[in-house]
Amino acid sequence: MLKSRGYLAFIVGVCLTLATCQIVLTAQRHQIRSNFERDAEKVVRDTENRLQTYFDVLLAIKGVYALDDGMDRRRFQRYVNELKLDQRYPGFQAIQFVRRVPEQRLQAFSNTVRKDGYPAFSVHPASSQQLHYVIEYTEPLKGNEAAFGLDLAALPPHLRALELGRDSGQIVATERITLVQDSSGEPGFVARAPVYRNGVPLQTAAQREAALVGFVAIVFKVNTLMREVIDPAMLEHLHVRIQDRGYRQDATPLAPSAHTLMYDSRAGSAAATAAALEDLTVQMPMVVGMRQWQVEVQGHAGSRYTRAPWPVVLIGIAGVIISALIAALLVSTRRMTVARHGLEYSLAELERQKLKVEQARADLAALTETLKQAQTNLLTSEKMASLGALVAGVAHELNTPIGNSLLTASALSDMVRELEHKLANDGGLKRSALEAHMQDARKACDIMNSSLTRAADLITSFKQVAVDQASGQRRRFKLDDVVHDTLATYAAQLRRSACNVTVDLPAGVEFDSYPGSLSQVLSNLIGNSLLHGFDGRDCGAIRIEGRLESPDAVTLRFIDDGVGMSPGTLRKIFDPFFTTKLGQGGSGLGMNIVYNIVTGVLRGTIQVESQAGQGTTVTLVLPLQLPPEEQPLQA
Repeated sequence: MLKSRGYLAFIVGVCLTLATCQIVLTAQRHQIRSNFERDAEKVVRDTENRLQTYFDVLLAIKGVYALDDGMDRRRFQRYVNELKLDQRYPGFQAIQFVRRVPEQRLQAFSNTVRKDGYPAFSVHPASSQQLHYVIEYTEPLKGNEAAFGLDLAALPPHLRALELGRDSGQIVATERITLVQDSSGEPGFVARAPVYRNGVPLQTAAQREAALVGFVAIVFKVNTLMREVIDPAMLEHLHVRIQDRGYRQDATPLAPSAHTLMYDSRAGSAAATAAALEDLTVQMPMVVGMRQWQVEVQGHAGSRYTRAPWPVVLIGIAGVIISALIAALLVSTRRMTVARHGLEYSLAELERQKLKVEQARADLAALTETLKQAQTNLLTSEKMASLGALVAGVAHELNTPIGNSLLTASALSDMVRELEHKLANDGGLKRSALEAHMQDARKACDIMNSSLTRAADLITSFKQVAVDQASGQRRRFKLDDVVHDTLATYAAQLRRSACNVTVDLPAGVEFDSYPGSLSQVLSNLIGNSLLHGFDGRDCGAIRIEGRLESPDAVTLRFIDDGVGMSPGTLRKIFDPFFTTKLGQGGSGLGMNIVYNIVTGVLRGTIQVESQAGQGTTVTLVLPLQLPPEEQPLQA
């Protein structure tokens, strides 16, 4: 039963998906059609607006003649130049004035133009007419020389347009023509507005014919005009054709042909072979200077007018998937019931495990606290062990000078008693005996003075080191003093290990920091070299050198020629409790303490470089003065 319901749900879902896909396809088709019609209307509207702008310019020139119908060539030229055709009206080929000249005045008219600065002027083509319509002014003249002096009365297409304009008083456009000044053969047309004498009646056609002075005209190349009107990006998706259907008063419109084709956007274009979409074609009329133009726009296959298949595909795939999921959901209802009971059991088990995890976390927190306490105790023990080693070393060093002093003092005491005996028994002293006694006493005093001075120096160095390490007080100190005091406390251990120590430090470098911390760092480094670096060797060498790298920092290098370290040991050198001498005197805290002191207390940096068999170099960069607010961090 459940399986049957699943199949039924799947079939219904697929049917709904197909219906949705059909609706989406229909919506896409309507949207594409709407976009196409909007684009086509924009082409026609932009063309009409552009032509109306140009015709307004034509009417403006006619208005100038209405003020003064005797305008001469210079004023006409100045007026046209002010229009800035190349910038504001790039669709113009030329602006002209056509003069109405009777046959009997033709020769006089030609002579007047020649005297006006054009000696080679002639009316062409030569013809015998009662009236001549001659292009008298053309601006710009450059590029339009062939039109200068052209008699339009000898050209039937132009003559009819002139007569219609004369009788109607309206702007009249010619049919498709090839401009005489254009050698490319592109289609063109001329729009003209009649100019009448001022102060005469113009109500009838006869009155207008009698008052006609001439025409102002604008010459167009259609391809140039349409390139200005239509966005080139739009032409990648549209095919625009303009046919001239004749004058509005003609009884029979002209049939479309190559002679009436005004504009073809795909002519000579690489996109001419693009496939047209049959359902995207529209024809719209347009009136241009009493002529009817028919604009035909076709949409072409491409990104703008092609239906996108991916929404339909996605809807189909999603619908099939959803239908299959619903069917599977119905089929698996019983399984879900069983799974729900299993889930409840799993949740209970999960709750029990959660309680165990909470208990384990509490135990782990307690263990972590215990480990932290143990680490603190170990660090304290390590410091005390280091201080104990210093005490033992100093005690051993003091044994020799103090022993020498005691021995010398005993000998001196014996010499005094012998001198007293001679004085008591012999009744006097010889000069030679007194001088010998004085010389021996002087030697004994020198020996005791030297030995006790040595002991005093050792005690002073040890006391300073011990006080600094125990108190952790910040004070001003000199780097070389701290280094020499620390080395003095380790003199016995270094001598037993036959270790040669070389110190190269700049004199007078003064720190405002923690001398005890710096001494402890040096003590740990010396101890590491003795315990690890010179293990299994009869002798070794340590070099301590310093450089004032900048006005506020010193670079201190501790170098030994010991056994070095492997890359694995070098990576773990600062880890707490890591040591290669576990159970042999190494705690694994020495270098961890060094790192914490250098970076935390002394606010410096530390870098260790070592290779197996090539010794170890520890580089410390330490600031000469800590900020006043800095407090030492626990190492």
